[in-house]
This record gives sequence, C-alpha cells and structure tokens, in this order.
Amino acid sequence: MTLVKPDLVLDNANVITVDSGLPRAASIAILGDRIVGVGKRHAFATTGARSIDMDGATVVPGFNDAHNHMAIYGATLNEVAIQPAIAKSVEEILDAIARSAAETPAGVWVIATGYDDNKLAERRHPTRQELDRVSPDNPVLLNHTSGHFCVVNTAAMRLARVGEVAVPEGGVVALDENGEPNGLLEEQAQTLVRGLLHPRAIADIVQNLGAASDKYLSEGITSCQEAGVGGILGTKEPLELAAYQQARRDGRLRVRVTLMPSVETLHATDHHVDDDEPFVLDLGLHSGFGDDWLKFGATKIFADGSLIGRTAAMFDDFEGEPGNNGYFQMDEVRLHGLIMKAHRSGWQVAVHAIGDRAVASVLDGYDAALQKYPRDNTRHRIEHCGMTRAQDVTRIARLGVIPVPQARFISEIGDGMARAIGSRKPDCYRMRSFLDAGVVLPGSSDRPVVNGSPLLGIHDLVNQRTDDGEPFNLHEALTAEEALHAYTLGSAYAAFDENDKGSIARGKLADLAVLDRDITTTDPTAIDQTKVLATMVAGSFEFGSYT
Repeated sequence: MTLVKPDLVLDNANVITVDSGLPRAASIAILGDRIVGVGKRHAFATTGARSIDMDGATVVPGFNDAHNHMAIYGATLNEVAIQPAIAKSVEEILDAIARSAAETPAGVWVIATGYDDNKLAERRHPTRQELDRVSPDNPVLLNHTSGHFCVVNTAAMRLARVGEVAVPEGGVVALDENGEPNGLLEEQAQTLVRGLLHPRAIADIVQNLGAASDKYLSEGITSCQEAGVGGILGTKEPLELAAYQQARRDGRLRVRVTLMPSVETLHATDHHVDDDEPFVLDLGLHSGFGDDWLKFGATKIFADGSLIGRTAAMFDDFEGEPGNNGYFQMDEVRLHGLIMKAHRSGWQVAVHAIGDRAVASVLDGYDAALQKYPRDNTRHRIEHCGMTRAQDVTRIARLGVIPVPQARFISEIGDGMARAIGSRKPDCYRMRSFLDAGVVLPGSSDRPVVNGSPLLGIHDLVNQRTDDGEPFNLHEALTAEEALHAYTLGSAYAAFDENDKGSIARGKLADLAVLDRDITTTDPTAIDQTKVLATMVAGSFEFGSYT
C-alpha cells in the first residue's frame, strides 16, 4: 500500500491501536485531520514530515463518552456544589445554600447540584421547610445527582404553582405526613419548576459547552454523545441545536458531538402519498445527518426513572419498600408507539430504561417495530440498561440492540443501588454478560450524574468495587483491553462511527489521547491514577504541551 506523505509523525510511542490487525505500534503518520500510516519506530523517518518524539508515552484512540449531558454539565460548573464529597449531611447542604443566598439578591434563584440522599448522614432528602429556614427570600432548587429528583423551597413552589396545577404524567409531587408537598419533585414533576428556568439563552449554552469542552479535552475525550437535545426531565431547550452550531462557529465546541434529540422534538409532517408517515425533525431530518464534528444520532425516549431513587420500573419491589416497584414515565402503549414511529421514520432509537421491567418492555417495543418494519443494522439502544434479566441479555443480542451502561455508577452510587435491589444485584449493570453474548459494549458516564473521566470509568469496568470498597459484581469485570475497547471502538460503533473513530488505523480521524502509563499492563487497581498528558483532535494537540 502506498503511503500518503504525512505532515506530522508521532514517533517513539507506545501505541495501543485498538485495531485487531495491528494491536501495537510505535509511530503514527498524520496528514491534516486523518491518520495515513501506523508502524514501527522510525517507520516514517524518510517522509520529511515534522516529527515529535513521544519519549515512550502511551497513545490510545481518543475517548468517546457514549452517554453524557454536556450542556447540563457545563451549567453545573456555575451552580452551588453539593456533591457527596462536599456536602455529607443535610446540614452541610443547608449551610452551602445559606452562604449562597446571603450573596444573592432577593428573588433571584439559588441553584445547587449533586446531592445524593443515599450518601447523606441522614439518608434522606432535604425538605422545603429546611430550605425556607436558610433562604426565605430566594427561590431554591436542589438538583439530585441522578437528575431524576429535585427539591425546592416554598418560594420556588409558589412560582411554579405546585399544588395548584396538574402534575405531569410520569411525575410525583411528594407529600409530608400532613399531606402537604414536602418540596421533593420526582421525575416529570420537575417540569413544574424547570419550566421557569428554561429555555436558557443561546449565549449561556455556548459558554457552558465551552467550559465542558475544556474539561473533556483534559480527560482525553475527543468525542461524546449528547443524550437528550431539546430538553429532558423537565427542561425545554428548543434552540439547543442552534447553540451547538454557534459554539462550533465560535471555536468553543472543541470535541466532536453526536446529538440525540429528545423524542418530544419530533413530529409528524406533511408528506407525499407514496411516502411512509414521517416522524421527524423539520425537513425530514433523522439519524446520521451532519458532519464529523456535529451530527444527529438516535432519538432519546424516557421509559422509567432511577435505581438509587427507587423510581425505576421493576418486576419486584425495591428492598424494604413493599408495594414500590417503581413506575414508567409514560403509558407503555404510548412508549411502544413512539418506538414504532421513530423506527419507521429511519431513526436509531435510544430509550432510557433502568429497571428490569422497563428493559423488557423496551425490548418488546423494538421487537414489534422490527417485525412490522424490518430494517437491517438499526443499532437501537437501551440507555443505562441497569437491571437486565438473563433472558433479556439473550434478546438484546438477538435484536442487535446496544446496551449503554455506566461503569462509574458502580463506584459512586453502587452502594445505594445495592441497598435498593438486595439479592438481585447480579442482574445490575451487566458488562461481561453482554460481551459474552456477542453484544457490542460502549463506554459512558451519564455525566454530570457521576465523574465523567473515562479513565475512572475504565477503572470501574475492570475493578467492580464501590466507594466503600465492597465488591459489586466481580463476575461482570472486564480486562483493561476490553474496557479500553468499550470507551473507544465500542462507543464509536454505538453511533455508527466505527469507520472514522475508535481505533488508530489508516484513514481514521487523528483523534488521540496520550497517557502517562500503559493501562493494559499497569496494576489494575491503579488505573484511576493514570494521567492524560495530551489530547489530539483532528491532528492538532488541543490539550497538553506537545508541539
């Protein structure tokens, strides 16, 4: 094969290609934004290209987070931090809110993000009365780390008319012992409050995307898949695509993004009598439209809720809560109808399903859609796929469905999940089971629910231990090579990008991460100590000091 003359060569590197044809290499030749050669050390020394001596550093394909919330994460960087590492009790949350309220003009919202009732000393949510005590003059919104709950104070409830207006389908306004709202809003009930705060200005979203991009590059992320453009769980962002386009024009969107429009943004439209009834964005847009930097992927649908919040739709009751087996966020007939319409109109479909009852129902919907409107290589997805029965692992493989679990959940929220499901833990966040069934497994975080660093996710895929040090599902652990494959080629496959991304091979995009160690040979328990030295996107180092 004739070598195209490169303009840049990375030499003397430990290259882990994630390419079965050439697993290891020492040199990478790059022309523009593409890789034009991979070989031994000094393989391209005579080409005349500029050469960088990598001094033995490990080079891997750029990481690809298959399920994250980039714009939301960027927004959280400007909100009051109440993550478990910062606020360990309800009182510490209240102290943080009091400090913020003291610096905020009366009537202006105080927004805090990241608490987890499972990790608070009191093992409960804060209440509106407690928030009233520390912030009587400012509406307050506390975002749960899962995104499936929020807590508000009385001032916020008045603005949202909680108790006066109907609760949206798939949501719950929690009540106290007196039958009064206690401030906790579950699932779609969050719409009541979030409707007051959204949509955001395009300029604000652009700023948030820029801040997120900078963080992602520092972690070796070169691509991500945005799970819910247009609004999720009570947010409405009808101009969010315009914000992504503006961020790209302004040079603030510095990683490649696959956008997953919320199913609420799709609609039927006029069409010729010879065409199938479309369920699309305007002008007939559906999965695949776009370019290497910004394109449409699957459409996103919510089936159920959260494990740690005990709202996921389960076959059996949650541990210690007789009668509570969670719930769907919409009627199953409607859920299956949306899947059918989106599938028929050419969409890749991605449904949030965490409970085993929700996973089974989504598979029913996919099966029915494929039988009625056969289509090859749909790669329909189940986002999270948190609880999966053995028989449904087999169905996932048969239907060609891609599960998108988050390994980082195991460490950060695994203890809470284990308490919620008890003896059913072996069904929780399967990894090895999917690979053994021949299913392609991507790597993802669901950031900002948990820390989105891919190296932390890889660590958890391999080690399977909670923050308390308890083993989670050791039988589901992957090798470091398999975990790296998930966060690179697996994620690329989930977005139909395996021909351009996910491995270091001739013709693919020059998107790379440079690490301070070989994560496939280092002590597995030390993978989370790995540092990203540099990140390359489109043939240019966007993070790090290589020149």
